[in-house]
Amino acid sequence: MDFGLGWNDRDVEMDNPLREAAAAEHPRRNPRRGDVFTIYQSRKAASAERALPQGQHYNRNQRNATGAPDRRGGSHPRRALSTPRPGELLPTREFGGRYQECNFIPNLRHINKRQNAGRANQSAIDRVPGAQGNRPGPQQGKRDQHHERRQELWRRNDLPEGARGRQAEMQDNPRFKRRSHDEHMKDKEPYVRKLGYKTLENLLDKESSEIVITLACSSGMIDLLNHQLNIGFIQLICKVLCKACKSKTDRQSIQHLLGVVKDSQFLKVHLPHYVVQMSIDSVPSRRGQYPEYIERILFLLQELISIFPASSVQEVSMVILVLEPTVNNLRAAGVSIGEEIENNMEKIKNIIQHLQQRKREGTLKTDTLMMLDDKEMNPEDNYRTMTIYPTYNEVHLEERPFLRPNLITEKFANAEVYLDTHFRLLREDFVRPLREGILDLLHNYDVKGLRRKKFDDIRVYLNTRILVPLCSASGVGYKVQFDTQSLKSIRWENSKRLLYGSLVCLSKDNFETLLFATVSDRDPKKLKEGIVYLSFNAQSRPLLAEVEPSDCFLMVETTAYFEAYRHVLEGLQEIQAEDVPFQKYIVNCDTDIQTPRYLNLHSCYDLEPLMKEKPKCSETPGNPFEFLQKKTKINVLDNASWPSKEELNLDESQMKAMEMALTKELAIIQGPPGTGKTYVGLKIVQALLHNEETWQAYSQKSPVLVVCYTNHALDQFLEGIYGFLHTGLVRVGGRSNSEPLKRFTLKELRNARDFRKKLPQHLRGAYFEVTNQMRESEQKICTAARHLECTTQGVLHEQYLEKYIAGHWNSMQSGLIFDHMLSPGGRPSIILEWLGLGFMGVSEIPGTSHLNMDNADGQDDEDEDEGEEEEEDEWIHIPEEAELLQAERAIDGNELKMRNKKKEDADIAELANTLLAMNLNKKGNRGAQPMNNEGWVQPRAQKKKMKRKAKGELQKSGIMTAAEQKKITNIWLLPLKDRWRLYRLWLSMYQMDIRRRIIQDEQLYQAAADRLTELRLQEDLWVLKEAKVVGMTTTGAAKYRKVLQEVQPRIVVVEEAAEVLEAHLITTLSNACQHLILIGDHQQLRPSATVYDLARNFHLEVSLFERLVKVNVPFVRLDYQHRMRPEIAELLTPHIYEQLENHPSVMEYDNIKGISTNLFFVEHNFPEEEIREGKSHQNQHEAAFVVALCHYLICQDYQPSQITILTTYTGQLFCLRKMMPSEKFVGVKVHVVDKYQGEENDIILLSLVRSNESGKVGFLQIANRVCVALSRAKKGLYCIGNMNILANVPLWSKIIRTLHAKGNIGRSLLLTCQNHPKTMTFVSNKEDFSKVPEGGCSLPCEYRLDCGHVCTRACHPYDVDHKKYNCLKPCQKVICGAGHRCTKSCYEKCGKCQVKVDKIIPKCKHMQKVPCSTEPEKFACKEPCSKILYCGHKCTAACGDECAKCSKEVSITLKCGHVQQVECWLKEAVRLGKCVPCRQKCNACLDCNHNCPGSCHLCHEGRFHESCKQPCRRLLICSHECLEPCTNQCPPCMRNCENLCKHSKCRRKCGELCTPCVEPCEWACEHYRCQKLCSEPCNREPCNKPCKKLLKCRHPCVGLCGEPCPNKCRVCHHAELTDIFFGTEDEPEARFVQLEDCKHVFEVTGFDQYMNLNDEDDSMVIKLNVCPRCRTPIRKSLRYGAMIKKSLGEIEKVKKLVQGDAEKKKQSVKNLVSLLYTQSIIAEQFPDMHDNLLSSLHSPALPITLYSLTVIENKIAFLYRLAKLKRQEIKLNFSMNGKFNTKLSECLKWINKQRGRFTEQELNDLQREIQRLTFLVDLYIRYNKASSKQLDHSTEQTVACVQKILEGTKKFTEEDEKFVEENMEKLKVALPDNGLGISEDERVMIVKAMGLRQGHWYKCPNGHVYVITECGGAMEKTKCPDCDATIGGTNHALEGSNEVASEMDGAQYAVWSDTANNMLNYEEL
Repeated sequence: MDFGLGWNDRDVEMDNPLREAAAAEHPRRNPRRGDVFTIYQSRKAASAERALPQGQHYNRNQRNATGAPDRRGGSHPRRALSTPRPGELLPTREFGGRYQECNFIPNLRHINKRQNAGRANQSAIDRVPGAQGNRPGPQQGKRDQHHERRQELWRRNDLPEGARGRQAEMQDNPRFKRRSHDEHMKDKEPYVRKLGYKTLENLLDKESSEIVITLACSSGMIDLLNHQLNIGFIQLICKVLCKACKSKTDRQSIQHLLGVVKDSQFLKVHLPHYVVQMSIDSVPSRRGQYPEYIERILFLLQELISIFPASSVQEVSMVILVLEPTVNNLRAAGVSIGEEIENNMEKIKNIIQHLQQRKREGTLKTDTLMMLDDKEMNPEDNYRTMTIYPTYNEVHLEERPFLRPNLITEKFANAEVYLDTHFRLLREDFVRPLREGILDLLHNYDVKGLRRKKFDDIRVYLNTRILVPLCSASGVGYKVQFDTQSLKSIRWENSKRLLYGSLVCLSKDNFETLLFATVSDRDPKKLKEGIVYLSFNAQSRPLLAEVEPSDCFLMVETTAYFEAYRHVLEGLQEIQAEDVPFQKYIVNCDTDIQTPRYLNLHSCYDLEPLMKEKPKCSETPGNPFEFLQKKTKINVLDNASWPSKEELNLDESQMKAMEMALTKELAIIQGPPGTGKTYVGLKIVQALLHNEETWQAYSQKSPVLVVCYTNHALDQFLEGIYGFLHTGLVRVGGRSNSEPLKRFTLKELRNARDFRKKLPQHLRGAYFEVTNQMRESEQKICTAARHLECTTQGVLHEQYLEKYIAGHWNSMQSGLIFDHMLSPGGRPSIILEWLGLGFMGVSEIPGTSHLNMDNADGQDDEDEDEGEEEEEDEWIHIPEEAELLQAERAIDGNELKMRNKKKEDADIAELANTLLAMNLNKKGNRGAQPMNNEGWVQPRAQKKKMKRKAKGELQKSGIMTAAEQKKITNIWLLPLKDRWRLYRLWLSMYQMDIRRRIIQDEQLYQAAADRLTELRLQEDLWVLKEAKVVGMTTTGAAKYRKVLQEVQPRIVVVEEAAEVLEAHLITTLSNACQHLILIGDHQQLRPSATVYDLARNFHLEVSLFERLVKVNVPFVRLDYQHRMRPEIAELLTPHIYEQLENHPSVMEYDNIKGISTNLFFVEHNFPEEEIREGKSHQNQHEAAFVVALCHYLICQDYQPSQITILTTYTGQLFCLRKMMPSEKFVGVKVHVVDKYQGEENDIILLSLVRSNESGKVGFLQIANRVCVALSRAKKGLYCIGNMNILANVPLWSKIIRTLHAKGNIGRSLLLTCQNHPKTMTFVSNKEDFSKVPEGGCSLPCEYRLDCGHVCTRACHPYDVDHKKYNCLKPCQKVICGAGHRCTKSCYEKCGKCQVKVDKIIPKCKHMQKVPCSTEPEKFACKEPCSKILYCGHKCTAACGDECAKCSKEVSITLKCGHVQQVECWLKEAVRLGKCVPCRQKCNACLDCNHNCPGSCHLCHEGRFHESCKQPCRRLLICSHECLEPCTNQCPPCMRNCENLCKHSKCRRKCGELCTPCVEPCEWACEHYRCQKLCSEPCNREPCNKPCKKLLKCRHPCVGLCGEPCPNKCRVCHHAELTDIFFGTEDEPEARFVQLEDCKHVFEVTGFDQYMNLNDEDDSMVIKLNVCPRCRTPIRKSLRYGAMIKKSLGEIEKVKKLVQGDAEKKKQSVKNLVSLLYTQSIIAEQFPDMHDNLLSSLHSPALPITLYSLTVIENKIAFLYRLAKLKRQEIKLNFSMNGKFNTKLSECLKWINKQRGRFTEQELNDLQREIQRLTFLVDLYIRYNKASSKQLDHSTEQTVACVQKILEGTKKFTEEDEKFVEENMEKLKVALPDNGLGISEDERVMIVKAMGLRQGHWYKCPNGHVYVITECGGAMEKTKCPDCDATIGGTNHALEGSNEVASEMDGAQYAVWSDTANNMLNYEEL
C-alpha cells in the first residue's frame, strides 16, 4: 500500500465520495479551448514564478522543478499571471502545499506507470519491517514521481475531442460546476502537515511530554489515523501513543489526543483488524513479539475508557471482543501470555460491564467520569477517588464525613494514612461551610426571609442569572448578574465577598442540581451593579447547555480561597505514598536527623562570602604566606573546622542554626520576634549558592526553592538574595512591590522579547496551533455574546423577534388602528407601544384596565441614590483588605487580566443601536425621538419613568409558558403584566437560539484554553529549570505543583513555615528533595483554617513546623532578640517565650520624646461598634485617641515613617482612615496585626478595639496574635483597650500584672513637655490633646527670633531653633540712609528700598519720582522726548529711552509703481532695498470672470494670482449648493448626508457612498406588501384605497391605505386642504398624500402626475424630485419610494464615479510613484519636494482622492520642467545664477502651496512663468557662451529688450511671449548655444570636412577648440594660438588642464582612451 506518495485503486474510482467532492470543487478544463483555471495563488508564488525562466514552474514543495514540455516538445507559452501553466496544479493529497487546493483524479492510462515508479522507489522503504509505503523514499524518487505527475497532468489537460463530451457533462453537473475564487477562499481547507513513519519513529526518542504535545497539535494526526495503515505502522502508532500517555504534566493534551484516536478509523477498524491478524499470523518470530504489543493495546484502551467512559465504551468493547480470542489462539500456539495481560484484560472487561450497565440505566450520558482505579468499587472509601467538589449527598444529608485528626504528638501509621488525613481535613475545611450553610438555607427557605437572614457559613445572592459568555486566557467565563437590593450597604472595596478564586454554588431547584464556579474577575464598580464574572468547573459546563436565559438561580458563596484548596487537594491525590519526602521524620516522627545525601560525597564548604572580614595579604606582614594557611574552605561536618561566630557575624544561637541548616537534611529554626530569622536564612542561602557544586548534580541542574507565606515576606527574602545574586532569580507569586525584583517575575521573564524563540519547536508549534483555534472560536463567541449583552440593555425591536412571535405577528402589526398612535414623523416600534413604552401611554391601550395601569411600573418610582464620591486624595492610603487578599491570590496578575472592555463596550453600544427599540443605556430610544411642535413631545420625566419600568421588567424572571401563548388570540387585549411575560418568553427563545449556536464553540475554546494552560506551564518549566533560585508564595507553589515535580528542587527553604498549612507544604516538595529548611515561629501566627472546629479539635491549624517541634524533632531556637527595648521584651518573656535574651544593641535606644514612659497601656470602657458586613468591629474612641497620639508624636519631631498604627480588626482600618488627612499623616503606616507579621518600626500604636458588656475578646485570646501585636515595636509601644475584659484571658492577665508592676498601665497617658520638663499633661481621649496643640504644652513658646520678635505659637518641641518658622509681623528694619523702613513681612528678605522720592535726572534735568535705592543716572526719564529725528519729525519715545523709529505715515512709490502710506522709517528702508508688501488690491479679472481677491504683493504683481474666493453655489447632485470657492469641478459634498429610511439614517458625509439598508421594506397595507429590501425599488403597486382610520378629531382620514395619515382634516382644515394647486383638490372624493420631508399636503392624482412626469423625462439631469411648493428634496415617501430609490441609485453611481474606483486609484498611485522614480532628475534637483510627494502618495493617514492625485500629477509635471532648467544653472555666471534662482524659488513656492486642487488660473499662471523661465535660461546660456565674441549693436539691443521682459516682475502676457519667441529665433543664429562662436551649420560643415571620428576634438583650459588628427592621441605639447595656454600632451596622454570638446562632435571620451578602445564611444555623428 502506498501511503501518502502513490495512488491506489480506490483513488481512481469516480464513485469515491472524497474524489467526487474534489472533482466537484476543482473541475479541469482544456487549456487549448481558452478556459482559465480557478485557483488561489499566493503573491509569493506568483512573484517567484515570474522570476523563473520560461518553461519553469514554481512550486513551494519542490526545488529545481522544470516545466514539462508539451506534445510538440516546445516550452509552454508565456501567459497571464492569473492563468496557471499546464501541469502546474498538483494534487493536495500528494504534496500538501499550503495554498494548493485542487485535487485531481489521475488518468487511468497512467496508473500502471505511476505504480511502477512507486515500486522502483520502495527499496529504501522496505528496509523498515512492515512499514512499506509509509516512509518517504529517496529524494530523487520524490522528484521522479513529482515530475511524472506533472507530465501526466499536462497530458490529461490536452484531452482528445472524444473526451470533451464527458468533460462537458461534468461541467453541466452542479456537483462539478466551476466555483468562483471567493467560494474557493470561503471553503479553503487548512494546511495539513503529513505525519510519516520516520517522524513517529523519531518521536520515540523524545520525552513523553514532547510526544503528546507534538501529536496533539499536529493537523496530520487525524489524516494519519483515518488512512489505510499496514501492520508496522499500527504497531508504531500504538507504541508512540502509549509513551505519550505516560506524561504527567499534559493531561489536557492527552485528552485531546485520545479524543482524536477515539473518533478515528484507527480505533474502529484498523486496530480490530490488526488484532484479528495476530491470531492468524504463522511466523513464529513475529508471534513472539505480540504479547508486548498486546500490553500496549491494553494500556491504550484503559486510558481511553478512563477519560471517555461514555463515548468510547462501544469501540473499546469491540477491540476487547476480538482481543480475547486472539490471546487464546496465541496461547494455544505456544506464545507465553503474562499474568499482567490477563489481569488488565479482566480489569477492562469489568469496567466495560459496569459502564454498559450504567448506560442501560441511563446514568452514563457524558464523559464526565474520570475512572482512575477500578480496585475501589466504592470511591468514597478512598481519598484518591473522592471528588474535590461537594456532592449531592453531602449537601442534602446531614451526615458527618469520616475524619482523622492531625496527629501532633505521635507518628502516623503510614504515608497513605498521613495523606488521607490531610486530604480529608483540608477538603472538609472548605466543604463544611458550604454544606452547613446550604442545609441551614433549605431548612429556613423563604425568599423574603433570605434577604434579612444572616448566615454564618455562606453568603447568599438572590435572583442570579447567567447572562453572557466571555473569553479569557483561562477559558470561557460567564458574566453573571445578582440582585443587589439587600446588599446596598456593602462597601465592596473592603468586602471579602466574591474575591478572586472564591467558590460559588448555583442552583435553581433547591440544590437538587449544583453548578460550581469560581470567581474569575472582580471589579468593585461592577459588583455595585450586581455583576460578577465566573468560571464554571468541568463538571458543571455540560449542564450550562440546558440553562435557559430566563432561569433564576440562588447563588451561595463560601469564604475560602478555593483555588488554593483545589490545587493542593489534587496534589495530595496524585502523590504516591512512596514519594512523600522525608517520611522518616514527617510520617514516622524519627528524631535522628541525618545529613543530606549529597554531603556524603563532598562536604567541603567555602564560607568566605559570609565572613565579617575577609583575609587580606596586608594583614600578615610577618609571613606573606600566612593567609594561605588560613582556610576559608571547611568541612561542615567537622565542628572544629568552622569559623568563629564573630567571623561570621552571628550570635551563638544563630551560629547553631547555621550549623544545623548546612549539616542536617531537615533543619527547623524557630525565630522569636526580632531574633533575625530572615538574616540567618539569607546567610544559609548564600552559603548554599556559593557552594553549588557540593549539592548540585551534574546530570540535571535544579534551583533552590524558597517558599514564603506572603508576597511581602517573599519580596523581603528575595531582595536579600538579590544582594549577593544578581542573575538566575525567578519570582512566582502575586503582585510584587519591589522594584529590583520586578524584572525577575515569571510574567516578565515569559514576556521577554526572545523568550519564545528559545523554546523547543514542539512548544512553539503547539502554542501557535492552540492560539489559532482559540482565536477562531473566540470570534464566534464574542459575536454571540454581544447580541446577548444587548438583550439585557433594552427592549429588542420586533423585527428581530418575528421568528418567535410567529402566529401573533399579524396581530401585533394590526394592533395600532388609531391615528393618535402614530407620530407625525413615522410609526415608532410597535413592540414599545404594545409594552406601554411608546407615546400613547399605558392608559391609551385598548383593553387595558386601571388595575393594569397601577401595576405597569413594576417598580417604585424612586431615583437611584447617587452619593458623592469621596476625594481619595484627601485621606492617607490604607490598603483595603479585599485588595490585599486579591494581591495574594492572583499569581503574576494573569488570572485577572480580561479583554479590552472599553472596545467591547463600544462594539456592544454600536450593535445596541441596531437591535434595540429602546436602549436603557442611551438617552432617548431608537423607536421614539422627540418631535417638533406639529407632533408629540415626550416629557423627560416620562422617559425616565418608562426606562425605569422597562429595566425592572427585564430583570424579572417570570415568563409565559408555551401553552399559555397558544391560547392567546389577540395580544393587544392582554393586561400589561402578561404582555411583559410574553415578551420575556420571546426574548428567552431568541437568547436560547444564540446560546445553542455557540455551545460547540465554547467547548472547543475551553478545550484549547486548557491545553494552552498546560503549554504555559511547560514554558514556565523551561524558565524555572534555568534558574538558580525560585521564590514562590504558598499559593504560587500550590498552582505550580506539577511544574515543581518536574523541576525537582533538591533544596527547599520555607520562610514563615509556621504559618503554612501542612498539606500546602507537602505538595510543594518532590521526591527529589534532599534538604528541607524550615524557618518560622509557631508561637506567632499560625496557619488559618476556615472551620474553627477543624482548627481546634482536629489540629488543622497546626503547621508541619509546629508538629515536628511538638514530637521532639530537633530544632534550634534563636535566643537573642535585636529589635525590642527590654521593657517591651518583658511582655513576651516568660509569658509567651520561656527564654529570650536581649542583644546589647537594644539597650542603647533613646527614650521616646514627649512621653514619660516608653511603654504604656491606656485603659478605657468605651463600647465597640459592630460592622454589619464582614463580622468585624470598630471603636471610634480608640481610633480618635491613637490618631491624636500619632499627631502628637509627629510634633515631637519624629518622621511619619517611624510610626505604625496597628489594629486587630479590619473594620477599624476604615475608621482610622477617615480621621487621617493625607497632608498631616502621609508616611504613617496603618495595618491590621495579621498583615504586619515580620515587620517592625520604631513606634507602634496599638488599638485593641474589643470593648463590650458580654466580655467577648475574639482574636485577642489567641496567644499567637498577641505575640505578633506586642513584638513589632523597637523603641516605643502604646496600646489602648478595655483591659477589664482582657483580664479574663489568662495570657492577658499575666501581661497586665507585669504592666501594673512596672507602672505602665492606667486610664491616662502622661505627656511631658520637652521645653518645660516640669509641665505634664494627662491624656485619656482625643479632646485632652487640645491642651498640647503643638506637641509641647499650653504655655506660649516665647522664643525670641533672630528678627527680634517673639514666636507666637504655643510651646512646640519641633523646630527648636525656629529655622523653619516664618515671622508674619511687619518688618521694622531701617534699610536706607533716609530712614525708610522695610514694607514686607518679617520673614521675607528686605531687599533694596523702594520708597519713591523726587530726584533730578542728570542727563535731561527733569524732576522724576525715583525709588530711593536707585541712582538717578540709572533711571530712565519718563518725560516725552523733545528731539527732532533725521527725517524732520519729532521723536515719540520717552526721554530716557532711545529714540524710536519714526512712525509718522508718509507716502512712497513702491517698485511695482503703486503709491502706499507707510511709516516714515520704512521710506529709507525701501531706498536701501527692503521689500515692502504692496497692499493695493489686484482686482484683475480672473479666468472665471471674478475679480482677483489678492493684493499686488500676494499676486506677485499679477504673475501668480490668488485663488478665487467667490462661492461656487452650483447645485450638486445631492441637491445641496456647492460651498467651495469658485471652481470648474465641484468636489464631493461635505455636508452631513440627509438620506434616511424607516430603519436608520445615513451618518456619513453627503459626498460619500451610502451603505444600502438591508432591512425588509416596511411599505405594507392590508392589500399589498413589498417583498424587497428597504434599499431596493419596491415591487408592489401604490394602493389607491381610502384610509379607514380616524384622525384625532374623530373625522375620517383623507389619506390612502398604507400611507402615513396627513395631519389635515377635510372638515377641520377645509380651506387649507382644498386650496387649488393641481386643480383637483376640491373634488369631494379627493385623496391626499403628505410629504414626510417638508409636511406639505398634495392631492394624490395631481402629485402622481407630477412625480411620473419628472421620472419619465430622460432629458433631465440626475437629481431628486423636489416639493413643488418649497423645493425641498423628496427623500422619504412610501408611495413614491420606487422613484426615490431609483434616483438615489443613480446618484450613488455618480458618487462612485466621482470618488473613483479604489483599484484604479491604487494603480494611479503606483503609476505616479513609478513616474517619480523614472523622472529621477526631480529627486536629484529637489530632494525634499521629491520625498514629500512620495510620502503623500504612501501616507495612510490622508485618504487618496482623484483630486489629490491630479494635484500630485501636476506638481510632478511642473517640477520635472523646473528640474531640467535647474540642471543647466552650471552654465550660468554668478549674476545670472542669482536672478534665475530668485524666479525659480518663486515658482517652487507657488507649486508647493497647500491646495486641494489646481484652478485653471493657477495652471495658466504657472505655465506662463515656467515658460518665461525657460526662455530666460536659454537666453542666459547663449549669451554666456558668446561672452568672448564681439556682438553687433543690433544683437545687443535685441538681447537687452528680451532680457528686460524676461527679468521683469510684471505678468508675462501672450504678447510678451510672442515677442520673446520671435526675437529668440533671431538670436539662435547670432548666439549659438554650442559656445563655439560659430553657427550650428558651420560646426557641422567643419566636422564633416575634417572627416574624423568622434573624440578627436579638444579644448584648452579657456575653452578654445583644437583638433588632433591621425590616431587622435596627443604626442606633443604646444601653445594655444588664442590664449597661449598649454595644449596637446605626450604619449597619447592629454594635458591635465585640457578636455574633450563634446560640443564639437558629441564625444564623451577621447578617441585614444581605455573607454573608447572598449567600443563605448563610437556613435554616428
